[in-house]
Amino acid sequence: MFEHTSRYYNIETATLTLPDGRVVAYKRRRFLPQADSLQVLAEVPVDQGDRLDLIAARTLGDPEQYWRICDANEAMNPPDLTDGPGILRVPVPQAG
Repeated sequence: MFEHTSRYYNIETATLTLPDGRVVAYKRRRFLPQADSLQVLAEVPVDQGDRLDLIAARTLGDPEQYWRICDANEAMNPPDLTDGPGILRVPVPQAG
């Protein structure tokens, strides 16, 4: 259902049987991991207007892995990470 690089790849697929008998498949909810449980690859400075996809491309080699940076910084809303000067933790990528 999802690519091996997706944040949802390892999430369990569940099913729900509707009253009319149709079966609907869905992914269970994904919770953010505890940031301190992730090994840090790098810490990078960030300023307002920086883009997480470009930071992910530069540090992780794949712009679509920006969600790993969100996880390492306990961010539910990615734009929150680039709304001002600060330091972002970039985690070591975990196997899918």
